[in-house]
Amino acid sequence: MPQRPSEPEDLARWGAVDRYFGTLLGDSDAALDAGLRAAEAAGLPSIQVSPLQGKLLHLLARACRARRILEVGTLGGYSTTWMARALPPEGRLLTLELEPRHAEVARANLVRAGVSDRVEIRLGPASDSLAALLREAVPPFDMVFIDADKAGYPGYLEASVRLSRPGTLLVADNVVRRGDVVEAGSSDPSVLGVRRMAEVIAADPRLLATVVQTVGVKGYDGLAVAIVL
Repeated sequence: MPQRPSEPEDLARWGAVDRYFGTLLGDSDAALDAGLRAAEAAGLPSIQVSPLQGKLLHLLARACRARRILEVGTLGGYSTTWMARALPPEGRLLTLELEPRHAEVARANLVRAGVSDRVEIRLGPASDSLAALLREAVPPFDMVFIDADKAGYPGYLEASVRLSRPGTLLVADNVVRRGDVVEAGSSDPSVLGVRRMAEVIAADPRLLATVVQTVGVKGYDGLAVAIVL
């Protein structure tokens, strides 16, 4: 079994480092902060990306000059806002959300942040929404961010590749699971989903990928990053 980082000592230090760089580099503003408060007040789980991770998604979207972004898992629209802000005026972001209450909160937050004109929220199971997009033969996306139920990651990844083009950037959150991903005997559906997704990536010659382990206010986890060849 992997050795876990000690908490709360390490978590407090990681959080302090996050806040230091966030304050220095500008990882938030009034609209983003208000969106987090609104999500908390509505009882949404506090499982959104951290401010620095949101800024990273923004930078990645700008770096790949994304005009069309697909997000699997909206929650309160925090990561949605970060990525939508990276789009050019004609850009569009489609985000998939299962829970109507989450979508309601996200819509209000997107309006507050001034990006609702470039974001569409689709309600329903992500697997159904992805299948519908494939049937609709929508134009390919330039960037995909997957941050939903981990058991569904293998299917979300495969559909996302089919909705992509050469050069599309794929990012999946929460793939390290505090190190539990290396526990071969785990029966945790989230761990099994992440492991299966990694196997799918490794077996797909169309994908070039890596994983970056992260620590911070969200604890110990990591991101999978891939490019469609």
